[in-house]
Amino acid sequence: MAFPRPKPTTMETLAMERANPSFNIRKMSVAMHGSERALILKEKFMAEIARHPAFKLSDIHDLSKDELRERTMEKFASMVYFVTTESLETFQLRMQLIGIADPSFWTRFGVAYGLFLGALRSGATPNQMSYWIDRGVLGLNGVIGCFAMTELAHGSNVAGLETTATFDRDTDEFVIHTPHLGATKWWIGGAASTATHAAVFAQMIVDGKKHGVKTFVTQLRDTKSFTLMPGVTIGDIGKKMGRDGIDNGYIQFTYVRVPRAHMLMKHTQVSRDGVVTEPPLAQLTYGALLGGRTSMVTDSSNSAKKALTVAVRYAAVRRQFSSGKNQLETQLLDYPIHQRRLMPLVAQAIAIGFTGLRLQVMYEDMTQALDRMEPSDPNLNDILDKLKETHATSAGLKAFCTWACLDTIDKCRQSCGGHGYSAYSNFPLMYADFAVQCTWEGDNTILSLQAGRSLVGAWGGAIKGKKLAPGVAYLNDSSLSSAKSDSSLSLSDIQRAWNCVAFNVIKKAAEEYVALLKSGKSKDEAMEKCSQSRFIAAKVHTVGYIFRLFREAIEEMKDDEETKTLRTVCKLYGLWQIEEQQGYFLKYGYFNAQQMDKVQESVDALCAEVRGVAIPLVDSFALSDHIINSPLGKWDGSVYESYFAQVQAANPPPKEHPYFNRLIKPLLERQNEDMEDPESAMGLNEELKEIEDERKGEQ
Repeated sequence: MAFPRPKPTTMETLAMERANPSFNIRKMSVAMHGSERALILKEKFMAEIARHPAFKLSDIHDLSKDELRERTMEKFASMVYFVTTESLETFQLRMQLIGIADPSFWTRFGVAYGLFLGALRSGATPNQMSYWIDRGVLGLNGVIGCFAMTELAHGSNVAGLETTATFDRDTDEFVIHTPHLGATKWWIGGAASTATHAAVFAQMIVDGKKHGVKTFVTQLRDTKSFTLMPGVTIGDIGKKMGRDGIDNGYIQFTYVRVPRAHMLMKHTQVSRDGVVTEPPLAQLTYGALLGGRTSMVTDSSNSAKKALTVAVRYAAVRRQFSSGKNQLETQLLDYPIHQRRLMPLVAQAIAIGFTGLRLQVMYEDMTQALDRMEPSDPNLNDILDKLKETHATSAGLKAFCTWACLDTIDKCRQSCGGHGYSAYSNFPLMYADFAVQCTWEGDNTILSLQAGRSLVGAWGGAIKGKKLAPGVAYLNDSSLSSAKSDSSLSLSDIQRAWNCVAFNVIKKAAEEYVALLKSGKSKDEAMEKCSQSRFIAAKVHTVGYIFRLFREAIEEMKDDEETKTLRTVCKLYGLWQIEEQQGYFLKYGYFNAQQMDKVQESVDALCAEVRGVAIPLVDSFALSDHIINSPLGKWDGSVYESYFAQVQAANPPPKEHPYFNRLIKPLLERQNEDMEDPESAMGLNEELKEIEDERKGEQ
């Protein structure tokens, strides 16, 4: 008699998935992190925060808003130590990891160090910077900063901010004022409860003339008593979709005076006599935006990898239905449609990760070039062109990478079925916390249009014979207008496909813009009228750009099993995105219908191939159980045991039912009163019968 084969446990299933991987997981992980040093530091940071009481994560789903804010503040002291003792590079890597573990704290700490301190670094003169460092801005011993830019009625349109800073020559002060409700500073992280100072963005007015938005360091609270300074009104904006550890608030200024020296004067200067000197190179202010956008590309990859680690591990151990003579239920990850749900997203997260690594290098090179540059520099125009191109590219990357990550988190949630809807899966918090990335530091749609505007400008340069910056250099190749696939679907064929379609959608947007100008529209009107074409241009260009940077990174690696696997992943990303945007590839004739069928078949095959190494791949993301904070994604596969234990621990039965006596008992013990039957009381049945009899008699 044959006995049924025993069902392997979830832990045994995951161990089998890890058996004999086709590549070295450690080497793959080093490649994804950019260096052995970066990976070792990440592992060190994970060990440190796993043992730090303030970084406890298992109970985070059951904490109130006030409890979350208090815990956020508990973390500050330990991070202040590291920010004052570690190199900037090491500390940035530490904060990358913190951002995956606890986005609320990452943001709150980032407001003080990334935004407030960043505003000082980008806008203060050397002496001003030294002044604020001496007053404790680095160690938060004297100054806890926030970033007061956004207003109730203005966000993305920074130039339209309505808070005013009017110069008073008699006292050598600026008067900061909120002229009406719409100018109230809103969404200001740290304002509600913790900040002592703010970098306030306000319209500078000197002798009745507006000089645009400048930055003013303004004290909000007394650093001893913590009471509000005269003329400062602050409140809490309350519950948000996510990131409740951040004390977002509103600020209103009523004729608040600050010394003239509190205006940051690196770029624009105001003398004691009220003489305003504007910067000779206004484009240099672009540089301040690139760092934040670069970090958001990296964060998009890291957050997507966190969600995918959970979803892929769960799909490997979760069994559902059986097929044919197979006595065992089938692993979700073995279903082709489930591979289609997750494997392209794995490829996308890896592609964005490599893009983030290369973008960081480009940003550092650009920053160094800007720091060295003088107005008389012979390479001035080339550097400024590259800055504009990098600025526009970073806008598109920020938009489409954050959108991609948010979409990935929700698709991972759905792929885990009902358990994915539980707060303890961590998907709801991941989604709520990440959603804001699509809005802050520039609404994604607006940033996409900025990128599209730059691409239209680049096209204009290309048709005049100008040699373009590397990111858009393909626009110099007019042969792309009618390029055709060689049907190989190789990496070079895929790259040419993206170049061809990007070339044509940018050309369409540019020609549409020129036609609108010729019809009598102003430049701004013409740009607005061709918004959809600009958006499409930005989308196609950005996806092709991500593919190109991923491919370039692979080509620079030595030829081994890890590189072979990454080539497969790269091919999957490129072809899957072609399939997603196939209308443009058919429209411009790079692929015909039969070739698009081949693309679909290739994506199917590549998904199956990547599925074979899916667990080793997500293992190479190097995220600890503490960071993932989801029983569904436990490294050892103990999904159900861990899930059940966490639910039990977080929801102990109450000693006394909280509302039985007040609500349930009266409901159960209520008496059903005899209700009068209105039909009987009326004698309606008899009356209707009489009416019917009379009708028959008349017939």
